[in-house]
Amino acid sequence: MGMKFRCERDTLLDALTVAVRAAAGASSNRAALTGAHLDLTEGVLTVTGSDLDLTLSVTAEVLGTAGGAAVTPARLLTDVVRAVPAGAVEFSVTEGEASIVAGSSEFSIRLIPEEDYPQLSFTQEASDDGDSAAFSPAVTFSGAEFRDALSQVVRSASSDDSRPILTGVLMASEGEGRLRLVSTDSYRLSVRDLEGSSILGEHQRVLVPSRALGELQRLIADSDEVTLKLAEHYAQFVVGNVQLTTRLIPGDFPNYQGLIPTDHPNCLTANREQLLEVVRRVRLLAQDSTPVRLVMSDGSLEVIAITHDVGKANESMEANYTGEDLTVAFNPGYLIDGIEATTGEEVTLQTADAVKPALLRSVGDEGFLYLLMPVRVS
Repeated sequence: MGMKFRCERDTLLDALTVAVRAAAGASSNRAALTGAHLDLTEGVLTVTGSDLDLTLSVTAEVLGTAGGAAVTPARLLTDVVRAVPAGAVEFSVTEGEASIVAGSSEFSIRLIPEEDYPQLSFTQEASDDGDSAAFSPAVTFSGAEFRDALSQVVRSASSDDSRPILTGVLMASEGEGRLRLVSTDSYRLSVRDLEGSSILGEHQRVLVPSRALGELQRLIADSDEVTLKLAEHYAQFVVGNVQLTTRLIPGDFPNYQGLIPTDHPNCLTANREQLLEVVRRVRLLAQDSTPVRLVMSDGSLEVIAITHDVGKANESMEANYTGEDLTVAFNPGYLIDGIEATTGEEVTLQTADAVKPALLRSVGDEGFLYLLMPVRVS
């Protein structure tokens, strides 16, 4: 007799929808990892998806009549459960098949052999001397604040797997109970400090894949708390009934402190929303990686885009500016990302000249900075 349970369709669908995001794609060379692992113990169903780098496990309470475990094709099962009518669903396993019955619909799906599914042994990491190095004590912090911090830094991580270090977000201890999040794709750099969240030991730093943190961002609702535990090769986050475990990226993050300029004599202060709207409009004429130019002078800012054979856009707005008259050009997507990541009513853009990194900050929020490399234009 295999596992058997019943529950509301949406309970099962919610669990599958999250877990399937970590399951390996169809092209994976390990077919078992394209599956969703279902485990039923004493009325608690745990649904897990993993590609070994990222693992998502979701628990749900169900009416179980027989415990057990099974591995089903993750995307197919999710599609089937999504398609059946709302209401009660009965799930049972017999002789290599899963049966899903809802209303007058009945599906049977071939299982993936459970012995092919890898043992996900994050709980007991083996260390060199044969002892198991388990996770550090858990630290809990406000979900909404952490989600906002992730939204500021995850966007600056690289998506280019040929430089894996840059696809991660550095989480570093900054003394006095501060946690610092840093990301860069070598064109821009985001730094966010979170007060009162000393998860790491002094001078400790870990590199967490931005993909995992992007998923974590999606999981956090306003009322949630996030719990974090660290092990030598893994980080584990718990949000509500979801546990996200990710393999850490090995290697040394670049020395980003040396990139942040201390001398930037020119300072533009502008209304954040207005600047964002102007750059978005002008960007329409910045095609094929054309930069947008910011022409800064006393009391005004002009934003210009010129694309050869397409046309030109320019718009002026009021802004406070102190320093030498300066024209500096940026990748418009990166500039918009930076303005979107800031908070508050006003932003400052600090520059030294047209080729050195520029610093974008919120007025009144010292906890976040966005560094952006200008683009050279003739």
